[in-house]
Amino acid sequence: MARPREFDEDALLDAVMHCFWSQGYEATSVKDLTCETGITAASLYNAYGDKRGLFRVSLDRYLVHIMERIKIGETLPPREAIAYFFEQILNRSLNDREHKGCMLVNSALELAPHDPEFRKVIADALKNIEMFFLRCITAGQADGTVTRVLPAAQLARHLLSVLMGVRVLARARPEKALLEGAVTTALTLLRG
Repeated sequence: MARPREFDEDALLDAVMHCFWSQGYEATSVKDLTCETGITAASLYNAYGDKRGLFRVSLDRYLVHIMERIKIGETLPPREAIAYFFEQILNRSLNDREHKGCMLVNSALELAPHDPEFRKVIADALKNIEMFFLRCITAGQADGTVTRVLPAAQLARHLLSVLMGVRVLARARPEKALLEGAVTTALTLLRG
């Protein structure tokens, strides 16, 4: 009979996620994970497999937070939903003292080019965000709150690009005027 886990799983996964998010996959060692969590390597591996398995669980956990923001946004009127989503991103970016950026973007840059499994996970997550934007824009165009000058799909891709740019800039130049300027311009474009 297997022994029950003797740790707070949520706290452990948050610590593992923070470690990978701060340092990236390659730079994070097993020693880093054990120091961050206070759990032995054997216990971590027994619970989650190898370092790759731990990273996958961490990335999935991060993606759940993105989907929660999308669900909240979808309860709002179309343009407000997009503004809410970007407001959350700006708050996270400007209040991130470690300048970790976005774990999804960091993973896209570090792992997606070399790892087909993670490339698919990342591409699917980015597609989900784009589809959120597309649903909002389509609804906004239908109710007249979003411009029809450009096709909904083109505007959704533009918003995804702005989002990615803001998250990358937040790592190197987390300047309020710079990040807010990018978002404000994108939101203004929606009004036409």
